[in-house]
Amino acid sequence: MILTTVGRRTGSLRRSPLIRIHDGEHYLLVASMGGAPRHPSWYLNLVDNPEVTVQDRGEVHRLRARIATSEEKAELWPVAVSQWPEYDDYQARTDRDIPLVICDPAS
Repeated sequence: MILTTVGRRTGSLRRSPLIRIHDGEHYLLVASMGGAPRHPSWYLNLVDNPEVTVQDRGEVHRLRARIATSEEKAELWPVAVSQWPEYDDYQARTDRDIPLVICDPAS
């Protein structure tokens, strides 16, 4: 899927290809960057401006992103890992807590 955010410095639209994780209710985004020590730029962008779009195949969804609480992450992390098992390896590779982002329909 393609995530579109607004650049926090430039205000330009930024598109990022991400693993499709849809739990039936929400789109989930994992800010893993392959286990790198820093957060990916798309994550920093949505922290500043949580209004995002997700293109999932032929559909475009306007969504509002929020960082999962620790309880939500504990519940939803296995959903993400079921779609991309390497997420557990990425988390083991870094000292940072990899954020899980929940995208709700924009109101």
